[in-house]
Amino acid sequence: MSRTRGAPTGEDRRVCILVSRFNLIVTDRLLEGARDALIEHGVREIDIEVVSVPGAWELPAAARAASDRGYDAIVALGCVIRGETAHFDHVSRAAVDGLARVQHESGVPVGLGILTPEDMTQAMARAGGDVGHAGVQAAEAALEMADLLERLRAD
Repeated sequence: MSRTRGAPTGEDRRVCILVSRFNLIVTDRLLEGARDALIEHGVREIDIEVVSVPGAWELPAAARAASDRGYDAIVALGCVIRGETAHFDHVSRAAVDGLARVQHESGVPVGLGILTPEDMTQAMARAGGDVGHAGVQAAEAALEMADLLERLRAD
C-alpha cells in the first residue's frame, strides 16, 4: 500500500494570512507564528499577504474573496473566547463552517487557526505558550495541503 503525503513546503507559493483584530493580543501572536513558519518553510516574504478583518465572523467572507486571487493557500487566524452568552457558539461555529465551505468550494486549502478557549489564559497557552502555537500549526497545515493537492492533481 502506498501512502501519499504532502510536505509543508513553501517554495514558489503565495499565501494569504487572514487575521482577526478581535482579541488582538492573541491574534497578533498567532500572526507572528504563522508568518515565521511560512518563511521558515520557504515562502518568500513578498509572497505573503496579510489581511486584517474585524473578527472571526468575517474570516469566511475574506477567505472567499482571497480564494479568487490565485493564492496557493490561506491561513485564517482568530480567537473567540467563551463568554456568558451564546454569542461564542454562534460566532465560532459560523466561522469554522464558513472556512470549511470556502476550502471545499474553491479547492484552496485553508489552515484553521481559530482558537476557541474558555478564557484568555487558555488562549495565550495556545498562541505560543505551554500548549503550542496554533498560528504555526495552521500555516504548516495550509502548506502541507497545498503540496498534497498539487500532487494529487498531477496524478
